[in-house]
Amino acid sequence: MHDKIIILDFGSQVTQLIARRVREANVYCEILPCSVPLATLVDPNIKGIILSGGPASVYAPGAPTIDPRVYAGGVPVLGICYGMQITAHVGGGKVAPADHREFGRTEITVDTANPLFKGLAAKQTVWMSHGDRIESIPGSTVIANSSNCPLAAVTVPKLAFWGVQFHPEVAHTANGVTMIRNFLREICGCTGDWRMGSFIDEEIARIRTQVGDQRVILGLSGGVDSSVAAVLLHKAIGPNLTCIFVNNGVLRKDEAAGVRKLFADSIGINLDYVDATDRFLAKLAGLTDPEKKRKAIGYEFIAVFKEEAERLKKNGGGHVKFLAQGTLYPDVIESTSVHGGPTSVIKSHHNVGGLPADLGLGLVEPFRFLFKDEVRAIGKELGLPDSVVWRQPFPGPGLAVRIIGEVTRERVRVLQDADAIVRAEIATAGLEREIWQAFAVLLPVKSVGVMGDERTYEDTCALRAVTSSDGMTADWAKLPYELLGTISNRIINEVRGINRVVYDITSKPPGTIEWE
Repeated sequence: MHDKIIILDFGSQVTQLIARRVREANVYCEILPCSVPLATLVDPNIKGIILSGGPASVYAPGAPTIDPRVYAGGVPVLGICYGMQITAHVGGGKVAPADHREFGRTEITVDTANPLFKGLAAKQTVWMSHGDRIESIPGSTVIANSSNCPLAAVTVPKLAFWGVQFHPEVAHTANGVTMIRNFLREICGCTGDWRMGSFIDEEIARIRTQVGDQRVILGLSGGVDSSVAAVLLHKAIGPNLTCIFVNNGVLRKDEAAGVRKLFADSIGINLDYVDATDRFLAKLAGLTDPEKKRKAIGYEFIAVFKEEAERLKKNGGGHVKFLAQGTLYPDVIESTSVHGGPTSVIKSHHNVGGLPADLGLGLVEPFRFLFKDEVRAIGKELGLPDSVVWRQPFPGPGLAVRIIGEVTRERVRVLQDADAIVRAEIATAGLEREIWQAFAVLLPVKSVGVMGDERTYEDTCALRAVTSSDGMTADWAKLPYELLGTISNRIINEVRGINRVVYDITSKPPGTIEWE
């Protein structure tokens, strides 16, 4: 068995970044709720525990807390921001509101003799984000301080505890990755021998244990997540997997034919194709609110799956017991509070939350706590072609959330044509690997134009292209002007219904990648 790090989540929006940093150091980790039973943490493979940050104040009524016995097992513990504050709070120390809230880049002085800061200079630039101040932690030794934070980092030898008031997991902390790796290697003694190949073997074994000889259906969209999940499940359970590919009428241009050819013909996976275009468009008729559109597609998606499961059963395909999904961690954290914690809901995803009760099926989600780049790495390990592995993310509700306002058959046709041009020109420019997502958005904004010496009054198309590593944060892509000009000219000349093209230069945050 591999070394394991447990991350206890206190509700931070960036808890997943801690997991990324740990995995990047080739150490396996799991994210668990801060309220997890103590018995869960009794495992000889657990080499360390990390306490995440969180939005609450430790002294507020109902604030997330921790069982003090976590510190009694002798396993090294690293507390980050709230994780450090809750350690002080339950250990008899004092946490109080700070006179000056500390947010942003801060220079601290560190004790370079401490293993947490091994190999680093005495002056470090870190990212602070807290309004409370730790005034005391019994038995602690200060190992870092700033002008506004005398206890910027401490160690409590009796508890095998290290605490930092800053966030080493974010990119703004210059040497945060080194600090986390020092905790893993120098303090916890992790060997760093975990690889994606190890995940594949372990996940195949887990899937076989979970589903046994029962049938599994998977919603296949042709995107990276569901495609890699399909191949992984096919490797695990073979013919007991049936992929249901639902054409919801808001797919990209020619997507339905491409998916059927790849998975049914080339890979040989059992594929059940359902053309439900009319059903989905009927459900979307008249809807303009983005959440209502997402939910309408989600509910219809569930209905189709129920019908298909029953049909497979009646046709002698065996009793379907499980639904598999390619849900990723960013989907989870944006849709619901992670593990019941206090994180904020940003937007709902049709494949996250509540499905077992609605479908009567157990869930198989092999990638629920993985990130897009990790899933791509798995796809490469499994031998999928680059055309699948490096395919750009595509939302579950499809083009419905890229059509602002009502979704109609004609508006879908217009956006499909425009989006195809965007993707083709990005590919021609050789920028597919550099850009996380590039797509078109159809706006319900008409403007006057002149085409062929005649007045036009047609819709506006917004171009969206971003760079990112995991989808949790993103920056707008600085596309060459010539490329933007080519895309604009082609869309206006070739797509009937659009006479103006604009470029979105909003980063995430404050915006989201998708417009809805």
